[in-house]
Amino acid sequence: MDRTHLLSDQDEAHPGPSCPAGSYADPNTVAKDGATAPPADMMPVVPGYESLGPYVIPPSDFGPTQPQAPSRAPERRFDIPAITEELAQEAFIKYASSKCCYSSKPAKEMVFTDLQSLNTYRYRLETFTESRTTEWDSEPYNGQVVDGFGVAPGPWSIPVPIPSLFQDCQKAVRVPHTSTVKGCHSCLNLGRSACRRCVNSGRTQCAFCGGMGRTASNRCSPCHGSGMTRCHSCGGVGSITCTTCKGQGKLLCFIKLKITWKNNVYVAVIDKGSGFPVELLDRISGEKLLTDMAPMVYPVVSFPDSSVNAESESAVREHQAQFATTCRILQQRQTIELIPITRVHYVWNEKTHIYFVYGTEHKVYTKDYPVKCCCCSIL
Repeated sequence: MDRTHLLSDQDEAHPGPSCPAGSYADPNTVAKDGATAPPADMMPVVPGYESLGPYVIPPSDFGPTQPQAPSRAPERRFDIPAITEELAQEAFIKYASSKCCYSSKPAKEMVFTDLQSLNTYRYRLETFTESRTTEWDSEPYNGQVVDGFGVAPGPWSIPVPIPSLFQDCQKAVRVPHTSTVKGCHSCLNLGRSACRRCVNSGRTQCAFCGGMGRTASNRCSPCHGSGMTRCHSCGGVGSITCTTCKGQGKLLCFIKLKITWKNNVYVAVIDKGSGFPVELLDRISGEKLLTDMAPMVYPVVSFPDSSVNAESESAVREHQAQFATTCRILQQRQTIELIPITRVHYVWNEKTHIYFVYGTEHKVYTKDYPVKCCCCSIL
């Protein structure tokens, strides 16, 4: 039995903006890396938030711990209807015509010997979870209200509206009663930082003469022969406005709660050794036979194909073990799709060949097409 697992993508790191080739790169421009708050040892300890950082906070309420068994089993039969010879040939002719180096002659002149319908199912389990992390963050202090009195609610006690189900989403909110005003750690409360380009001098080497003061036998005009020019980054002042506090010298610090909603997906294709490469089914549509959605689904137990039942039990067990103790499982959805695959045996030019017609789109796959041009044979 071939299995294809397509777990949801993990969060990707987004690199900071890069300068185009040959452009001026200001060394004072630094990509923001994480929270801008002062170091943790400079911050007060807030009860309930003693350990901040990227680690996921286990939920205080895990919700339902055991799924409810279905009241009764479905009685529907799940048989794949065989496609007709006319449809199989039409799909094969269309396939051959789409290849610039294939002759359509075999597709038009072939003689069918057998059409076999293959029971192929795709099982999918989606587990929509919510996880929470906390960290110190800050913003420039401009005299805004400081919410620093009262007891801060726990990370899982703060109500946050749930977005659309089964869609990845992220949101950040400020934890009430955790605000405090601190001096800016980046500029030592001054509101300005030393210019990195001129190292606080206000002057840089002349780009026109390379600091020599002369070009060929003439005195350099831009720097008047001194070899130095006014720094373009700071305007010759030697310092720039602090990028952390925006020149205020103070920061309003607070604990930030980050909420991540993720749709975790388990996919398995049940194939009975048909010889068909199941990876081709990733973007193929099937007929949906079963859809079950609940806060926690019960494994499928009554599907006619026992392999599907086994996959469902394995998937539900795996997701419960993976997420039940670290995240809050908000909703689960499991589906079973029937993917029509027909294996076609035919004879052309006194030789037997095989091709597959698959999906509701009637796409074609074959290893060896009888007639190809020389360039395809070489490739």
